[in-house]
Amino acid sequence: MRKKTLTATAALMAAAALTLTACGGDNSAAKPKSVADVSGGSTPGSATVLNPPFTKPNLVLTDTHGKKFNLREETRNKPTLLYFGYTHCPDICPLTMSNLAIARKSLPKAEQDKLQVVFVTTDPERDTPAELGKWLPAAGDPSFIGLTGNFKTIQAGAKTLGIGIDPPKKEKDGTIVSTHGAEVIAFSPKTNGGYLLYGDDTTSDDYAKALPKIIKGEKP
Repeated sequence: MRKKTLTATAALMAAAALTLTACGGDNSAAKPKSVADVSGGSTPGSATVLNPPFTKPNLVLTDTHGKKFNLREETRNKPTLLYFGYTHCPDICPLTMSNLAIARKSLPKAEQDKLQVVFVTTDPERDTPAELGKWLPAAGDPSFIGLTGNFKTIQAGAKTLGIGIDPPKKEKDGTIVSTHGAEVIAFSPKTNGGYLLYGDDTTSDDYAKALPKIIKGEKP
């Protein structure tokens, strides 16, 4: 398969054909300093391989129990899927969480226990620990980890992965919209690097096929 050497931003937009309009608004991917050699992502739902892998964001946020959660430390050497979104999202966020939940349940129990799915809110003012704690089990799975905190901290962490996030804004009809990238990034349990990227066209079946290898840190 032909490979392209692009900026990580271009990788997110071109190679994976990602949707940069999430939950009702225009968005553009952030521009991290790293350069990625990108392959894959040529068919809907397939992974885009990032080489070199992204470094896991240095984020210390608050989980659904009100406790501090150090993303790097808590997910070290564990297969981890990371997503940025918000609980009031009308479409992409609940669909993504549902797809991941369905795929996780298809795994043997031992593999389910290894996988960590982390949802970081892009609307921390409304997404309190209690709100995340109610929404995640309904939209996804009780095992999913929900994190909230300072918006600028979250925005900066997402930017290191090429994921753009805009501050929530009120529309003319009074609704509040949080615009964010719709990517899921898989981090390897071997290297802790973010080596696979999935767009919002990825189905539960796509994830179900990929998860056994992701849990081992392999390329699907």
